[in-house]
Amino acid sequence: MRKPIIVGNWKMYKNSEEARKLVEELIPLVKDATSDIVVCVPFPLLHVVQPLIKGTNITLGAQNVSWEDEGALTGEVSAKMLKDFDVKYVIVGHSERKRVFGEKCREIGMRAVQAVKNGITPIVCVGETLERRNRDAKSYIKIQLLEVLEDIEDISKVVIAYEPVWAINGIKPATKEQAEEMCAFIREVIKEKYCEEAADVVRIQYGGSVNSSNFADFMAMDSIDGGLIGRACLDAKEFSKIINYQDK
Repeated sequence: MRKPIIVGNWKMYKNSEEARKLVEELIPLVKDATSDIVVCVPFPLLHVVQPLIKGTNITLGAQNVSWEDEGALTGEVSAKMLKDFDVKYVIVGHSERKRVFGEKCREIGMRAVQAVKNGITPIVCVGETLERRNRDAKSYIKIQLLEVLEDIEDISKVVIAYEPVWAINGIKPATKEQAEEMCAFIREVIKEKYCEEAADVVRIQYGGSVNSSNFADFMAMDSIDGGLIGRACLDAKEFSKIINYQDK
């Protein structure tokens, strides 16, 4: 039985005071949750959120990590630096990093390896555009996965997030059937690359216009083990309803 994992991606939102208020409001609302809860906050807010969630059931995550231990890489943040703030998870390969900053799968794979090497769980994002959706979505997803995971030996140390680009910030998300089909396909790719046991263990999330009204429907699917939540995680009450989806 795979334990659900629900991740809030704050993206580039919230200042220090807003972050404090959000976390302090969220903590009591999710104290009895049965899922793993992660908040992936901007780098400058790690020091704000870390002491607030200490001793709670909320875990700290970051939104990216360098592919190097250290060096002359202005603007990058290493896994060792993240560990100073007790970061346990880090998002790598988010569609915005690919689209806006031009990150490629090989580079994303190197970031994932650095995370694993330092005891941080990478949340590896894969997804397709609408153009790809209508043409060769599965083969495109498979290429992404195999390239990013090329040097990952133990897939149990990775979380995979399926985020169809066409569903992010859109009018409507993928249907639960569309999300399940692709998450099940991702699990088959993992089985091919590693083994059946590995495919059974790895946790696969869905992300893309998820909210408290539709999340339980996604979680009812066999191959979906959680959510990578964007906009909806910026409101404590809305995010808590997603986290407590089983209470509906």
